Amino acid sequence: MASTEYAPDTDNPTDTDNPTDTDNPTDTDNPTDTDNPTDTDSPTDTGDTARPVSFLPSRIDRAVMAIVRVGVGLLWLQNLGWKTPPNFGKGDPPGGLYLSTTYAVSHEVLHPYALLVNQVVLPNFTFFAWMVLLVEASLGAFLTFGLATRFWALVGMAQTVVIMLSVLNAPNEWIWSYLLMVLVHAALFATAAGRYAGLDGVLRPACLPSQSWLPRLLVRVS
Repeated sequence: MASTEYAPDTDNPTDTDNPTDTDNPTDTDNPTDTDNPTDTDSPTDTGDTARPVSFLPSRIDRAVMAIVRVGVGLLWLQNLGWKTPPNFGKGDPPGGLYLSTTYAVSHEVLHPYALLVNQVVLPNFTFFAWMVLLVEASLGAFLTFGLATRFWALVGMAQTVVIMLSVLNAPNEWIWSYLLMVLVHAALFATAAGRYAGLDGVLRPACLPSQSWLPRLLVRVS
């Protein structure tokens, strides 16, 4: 008689009422699949304007980098004082930019560069002198105002290397003055220093959503 009253198959809650099969929130209510704000609220997916992510979370850090950026820009502008057109120091006796350029030959640092200066730069010195004046004036202006800062930080590094190859072995020169210049421009590039109290910080948020080439270019160089 015990065999006729035993009903393990019909009343076992494991088979009929198991919440794992029917009510498992992992399958139906998992917010990871349906409500994840990373997937639905990302400004990249919806077209909302993204707020630029700051490399420097501290206000003090941002203020310091802004001061460094302005200081480097003013350094380049002050350095224009002895690069005076139209002769740029070319004369008898030579001086200014012309004299420092001849150091690349008379106090050679790198032989291929010395050949380039002797055979190309010095015979066309006036043209190259105007180019130096234009580049360094632009460096000073753009870094001071914090516009396209990352691009001009790279230009500053390159210009510092060019100066170093010209005058490093000249009397009374100190190699660390040029290495520090390279490092400070690298820091301006790495921290995107124009985004702090500079025009990059003002213009970049408006340029981020744009698809035009000029705003996109500004985003890349800032």
